[in-house]
Amino acid sequence: MLRFGILSTAAIAQRNVIPAILDADNCVIEGIASRDLARARAVADRFLIPKAFGSYEEMLSSDDIDAVYIPLPTAYHIEWAIKAAQAGKHVLCEKPIALNAQQIDDVIAARDKYNVVISEAFMITYSPVWHKVRELLANGAIGELKHVQGAFCYFNDNPNDMRNIVELGGGGLLDIGVYPTIATRFSTGLEPIRVRATLERDPRYGTDTYSTVLADFGGFDLSFYVSTQLAERQMMVFHGKNGFIEVKSPFNANCWGPEEIEVTTRDHTQSVIYRFQDSRQYRLEVEAFARSITNKEKEVLPLESSRLNQAFIDAIFRASKVDGWETV
Repeated sequence: MLRFGILSTAAIAQRNVIPAILDADNCVIEGIASRDLARARAVADRFLIPKAFGSYEEMLSSDDIDAVYIPLPTAYHIEWAIKAAQAGKHVLCEKPIALNAQQIDDVIAARDKYNVVISEAFMITYSPVWHKVRELLANGAIGELKHVQGAFCYFNDNPNDMRNIVELGGGGLLDIGVYPTIATRFSTGLEPIRVRATLERDPRYGTDTYSTVLADFGGFDLSFYVSTQLAERQMMVFHGKNGFIEVKSPFNANCWGPEEIEVTTRDHTQSVIYRFQDSRQYRLEVEAFARSITNKEKEVLPLESSRLNQAFIDAIFRASKVDGWETV
């Protein structure tokens, strides 16, 4: 059993990842850390976690911890991923793992130097929904792919939320823009060549709140928009010459509708629906991460793929400042 430590009491840890680890077959939570010991103890008591630590350093020095999950604000991911590696701990780090692609080079170096597993927590890459999309595309279910369309929006106007604080790595592209990009890259196995984009920032916070993106993958295009200040919506559609694949509730499973994939023929005379009952993508993520350590199975999203995804996001930021295409 892989012994996890949770480095922070962040909401996403309590809402998604801690329950997933508790539900998993091959890992357990041994401790949780906070800079506020009382806070760590409160969360430990809630989830029956054996140990509470009053500092991140204390948990990293514990012999009872094999790996850490890092749900800190984005601006702190690199620092603590490297510190954990230096302490000999494996790392599952919440997305995005970095503010830019170049930072990931330092994490790759730490991974290799200290011989640990470090992976960015893109839960959708473990979901049976997205594995089915990849299989359908590979098997030519919709013929030649020509266009992918996506959207991810929610409304968050809270000035105290880290997603609205530039210094902490807030903003829409880093928070949710990474999902249409990773979903397209994962499903097709291909990389973008160039990109065009527009971007709007909140004058109060300075964070990007709305972006539209067009990416050229060579044989097909990806177009998507993301916003942190629009009505909630998620959508991904893969459009081919013989039909299209629509992924219902593509990112936050069950939050925006059923976990379904609908494949429709070009003349709409036939459609096939694939349904997934509670795919538990966070559980699948932590179990795959544990296997990659205990059984040496290479199932996790590698940092090299994370770097490519972040380079995509970096190019979108650059493209938003120019009139025309930007090379990825």
